[in-house]
Amino acid sequence: MADDLDILRNDTLAALAGAQDRAQWDAIRVGTLGKSGALTGLLKQLGRLEPQERKERGQALNRLRDELTAAIEARGRDIEEEALQARLRSERVDVTMPAPAVVTGTIHPISRTIEEMTAIFGAMGFSVAEGPDIESQWHNFSALNTPEHHPARTEHDTFYLPPKNEGGEPRVLRTQTSGVQIRTMLGSKPPIRIIAPGRTYRADHDATHSPMFHQCEGLVVDRNITLGHLKGCLIEFLRVYFDKPNLPVRFRASYFPFTEPSMEVDIGWSKATGEIGGGSDWLEVLGSGMIHPRVLANCGLDPSEWQGFAFGMGIERLAMLKNGIPDLRSFYESDLRWLRHYGFSAFSPATLTEGV
Repeated sequence: MADDLDILRNDTLAALAGAQDRAQWDAIRVGTLGKSGALTGLLKQLGRLEPQERKERGQALNRLRDELTAAIEARGRDIEEEALQARLRSERVDVTMPAPAVVTGTIHPISRTIEEMTAIFGAMGFSVAEGPDIESQWHNFSALNTPEHHPARTEHDTFYLPPKNEGGEPRVLRTQTSGVQIRTMLGSKPPIRIIAPGRTYRADHDATHSPMFHQCEGLVVDRNITLGHLKGCLIEFLRVYFDKPNLPVRFRASYFPFTEPSMEVDIGWSKATGEIGGGSDWLEVLGSGMIHPRVLANCGLDPSEWQGFAFGMGIERLAMLKNGIPDLRSFYESDLRWLRHYGFSAFSPATLTEGV
């Protein structure tokens, strides 16, 4: 009867040697040691034998079971190791190869310019104020001392929307962020020091104008505010923004209905080369002035007690000048090549506060 044990041993060991994966190995294990396995069946037959024969046969079967169990477990470990090595070989990375190029996104020049403006004016103590894109005519025009006959109020320059309520006055897409200044003066007590960057809308479209563009306006209201404060604030901003400590800045008399006196602000540049701060030419970059007493009165402030100044600039215009962008329309074309060229890394935050 020992022959059948030798046959079982040899067959099991041969099958284990030929097992190539976990599934084949498991089939051999179950077929040998499982409840219906060959060795288990032989153990079940011991009860039919005589006592002496059962003792000898049982000892032989126990030795065979221990031997086959050890062989099966060893082969199982070998198969797992072989599978692991095969996986490591297939998933191995050649660290000597150059890394694949990863195209990363960039920050849009408009967003970066707003960040830079916020950083610079923030260092001067300004906070950022926001307001709705759809304004009433009073907030957008009347409160700013803009008369009914002013050209800015015509449909050729302004986008009008239906009134909010039947019989009401048509609303407008704000032509400037000055409405934020009005809302701030109405809702806050002086002293006030804010900038209001945001989208604005006008009926114009060419290489230097867009129906939708961005402006940043500023407002300061306090006691004893003078033209000197306005000039010092804007000169400092322009020199820090363009990174030109000696940038020539000129204030030129102008007219705006909401300021008196009013001034255009020019910077030195070269018309021939486009260099900011170089050459003998002048380039207008923003408008400014002392807040008109009527505007203060319209917001419930006594002009004899409170004074202030305001200014406004086109964000796209300053971004174009600083970054050498020739066409305003490129800002809104969503050209990835353009964005990769003129965009900014998200890992280089705007912290242009040197010298402020």
